[in-house]
Amino acid sequence: AKITRVDLLGNHLVLIAPAPSKIALSIKPNFDLSGALGGGRLALADPELVPAGEYAKAALFALGVWDSVRANIVPAENVRVALAYVARGEAPLGVVYLTDAKAEPKVRVIDVFPAQSYPPIIYPAALTKEARPDARAFLHYLSGTRARAIFLKDGFVPLGH
Repeated sequence: AKITRVDLLGNHLVLIAPAPSKIALSIKPNFDLSGALGGGRLALADPELVPAGEYAKAALFALGVWDSVRANIVPAENVRVALAYVARGEAPLGVVYLTDAKAEPKVRVIDVFPAQSYPPIIYPAALTKEARPDARAFLHYLSGTRARAIFLKDGFVPLGH
């Protein structure tokens, strides 16, 4: 059988704030995330339940700041809820996917987490054994230049060819 699975897209993890926020922070080992929160909450998807939260926890842990902010975390049921907390100003900072941040004009990206601080975020695509010809054509389209341009605009990282 022909292997049809392809790693189609990747994503980045970013630190966001409400758009009017004046917070400036550079993400590096032991950066002062706790100080930037100023006692406020850090919104992220629940690391126990949601991949976006697992990536966020991995990155914060790898950078040595997890313990300093874990008491401030407001775990959201998914990444869009975490995004909403920040967009509404209920949390001064949040950790979300770049694609979510780009889709919400009420937040701004403060910085991008270093890629080596968390496992790669990959969205695969594959055809099932019973896939019809139009499914194959759609997968081909998703791997093509027109789809690539759309994915790039939305903040995804096109992978493969």
